[in-house]
Amino acid sequence: MSGLLLRDAELDGRVRADVRVEGGRVAEIGPGLARRAGERTVECGGGALLPGLCDHHLHLHAMAAAERSVPCGPPDVTTPDGLAAALRGAVPDEHGWIRGTGYAEAVAGHLDAAGLDAFRADRPVRLQHRGGALWTLNSAAVRAAGLAAGGHPGIERGADGAPTGRLWRADAWLRERLPPAPPADLAGVGARLLRLGVTAVTDATPDLDGTALASIGSAVRDGALPQRVHLLGVPLEGPAEPLPGRVTTGPYKIVLADSGLPSLDDLAERIGRAHAAGRAVAVHCVTREALFLLLAAFDASGARPGDRIEHAALVPAETAGDLAARGLRVVTQPGFIADRGDDYLRDVPAADRPDLYRCAGLTAAGVPVGLSSDAPYGPADPWAVMAAAVRRRTRSLDVLGADEAIDPAAALRGYLTAPGTPY
Repeated sequence: MSGLLLRDAELDGRVRADVRVEGGRVAEIGPGLARRAGERTVECGGGALLPGLCDHHLHLHAMAAAERSVPCGPPDVTTPDGLAAALRGAVPDEHGWIRGTGYAEAVAGHLDAAGLDAFRADRPVRLQHRGGALWTLNSAAVRAAGLAAGGHPGIERGADGAPTGRLWRADAWLRERLPPAPPADLAGVGARLLRLGVTAVTDATPDLDGTALASIGSAVRDGALPQRVHLLGVPLEGPAEPLPGRVTTGPYKIVLADSGLPSLDDLAERIGRAHAAGRAVAVHCVTREALFLLLAAFDASGARPGDRIEHAALVPAETAGDLAARGLRVVTQPGFIADRGDDYLRDVPAADRPDLYRCAGLTAAGVPVGLSSDAPYGPADPWAVMAAAVRRRTRSLDVLGADEAIDPAAALRGYLTAPGTPY
């Protein structure tokens, strides 16, 4: 095939025309273009022709791992019986372990090792909370991973000092104590995203090590991952090995963990180090307390063009102007309204619900807003995320944050901007 001819495509919502593509670029636009020898023709029938979409916040390796894991949360699993069936029916990996993902407390409460044993105790089981920050291990997994002797601060311990089986923000630490995993199938992730129209992504995983960077670089280099990739987790000193041309370095990812916020001085110092290295920052921030701390840290360190807030899950209305005044951007995930909105309506105080995953209010205040999925922790389908931004409907069709709804064109724009300018 020497080229591509798109017939009768809608352009910019105004005109219909033929479009010729050569070498990956638009070469000609006009009515009734003549087909050339060897040129593939696609009849668009008046369908809209759009640029490729960019998901401004997801996690490539976690998406690959989720595809070889057992779904253990909504919408697949919603009851204790459902969780029992999922884990008992799970086939262990080649090392005998079972990996579950997507768990939410609405399924069977706050699990610890003993609670997870009730669902499956004969094999080591590790169950990831749908938020991605918490792993719960059953007793067999606690023993196999050596949690009793481990020194990671994220190991939760009971009054007797014994590990409860709950492990916070310790992915790298835990990975070192698990049997070796097979190479991540980023080709499967890339193909899935491409089917959804996503041709560029920002991987928001913090502190990517050499193995993870090499994996992404190799997948891009050999075409297994066809998307352009923007990385937030590149170390401040830069990657050990050169990255392919379609892989770029973005702002430096900083996580404000709900389980233990840093001091103001420490956070300001981390932001300052990133700025001194020539990098903006992308700060994971999901609570009111974290947001106030972050704003104070920017006051201490100063803001840099490109500084952005990831998630901004709860933004009081009175702070929107503070974000704009500091020149901050927001990359948020309204897909969580559709995916978890019923839980928010049940668990989040009524006074806080209007502050969840703001879109319209931030834009009106002058804060640039980009949309994203946070896949695999949120729905990867960009069209579902856009629909959630427009409709603000939960699974049960209740409306959450109606004043934060944006129009379809604005939602689409949130996915059409380049990785380096997510707004």
